[in-house]
Amino acid sequence: MEIRQLRYFLRVAETLNFSQAARELFITQSTLSQQILHLEQELNQQLFVRNSHEVMLTEAGEILLPMARESIHMVDNCVLRLQELKQLLTGELNIGVTFSFSSIMAETMTDFMRQHPKVKLSVCYSSMEDLIERLLRHELDLVLAFKPNEADPRIESRLLFNTRLAAVVNHEHPLAGEKSMTLEDLQRYPLVLPTKGLQARNAFDRMTAHSGLEYNLKAEINNVNLIFKFMYKTKYVTVLSEASVIDEDGLTAIPIIAEGNVMEGCIHTLKNGYQKAAAREFIRMVNESIAIWKTMAL
Repeated sequence: MEIRQLRYFLRVAETLNFSQAARELFITQSTLSQQILHLEQELNQQLFVRNSHEVMLTEAGEILLPMARESIHMVDNCVLRLQELKQLLTGELNIGVTFSFSSIMAETMTDFMRQHPKVKLSVCYSSMEDLIERLLRHELDLVLAFKPNEADPRIESRLLFNTRLAAVVNHEHPLAGEKSMTLEDLQRYPLVLPTKGLQARNAFDRMTAHSGLEYNLKAEINNVNLIFKFMYKTKYVTVLSEASVIDEDGLTAIPIIAEGNVMEGCIHTLKNGYQKAAAREFIRMVNESIAIWKTMAL
């Protein structure tokens, strides 16, 4: 069994499409099929069920998948460790980010790329749940996101800052001059909220779950940039973390006074796993980011 064959198997298992996998691997489909066949013969197990309509993993393929992923990860880390003996920051750094960390990300990314031009940054914006799953699959090196409600024993979460959930309005809104507001106050205004699953919405739903309060929800949007554009042009109210609006000059965040209204911004990495030198350097720079001090001062 060769590492190359495991890489081929992993790509087919993740795409469930031989043509697509071959394109992504920059080989011909016939070469890919031949290598998978050789792997199946060596293991004396069929790994895929193929027909004219679809490709599916067999039970043997399902068992091999996490082991293949872990083996490839270990080989890649071995290469990285040897490269880092030369004390060179090279290679690729894969970072997952939720929207509330945009200002921190922009600040650090600019400095990092200037200081370490040989490292390629790959940045993925998504929900916290999706990013954590990718981290566990070794697709990401680190994740910038708020701390989840339930800790995963496989993940280490290091605190960067604390922030609060806030009502967000444009500067012309009647609420713009308020210093704080309550959950009861929010009942009087039409709301445009992030969709369920996004961290700010999860935090809001937790705070209001047993309050007995009813809100005038007009829309749910799964893109924070679109929510911002909507806030600039309307008199609606949204609920986001204060950290989200650091660089939004036309918007005001009014802290919501409620029990449990603290969100912990963290860097998430895999516990007991090897950490690239580039990841260690990026984490150091994040901790020094001016944006963090802005957030902590809110």
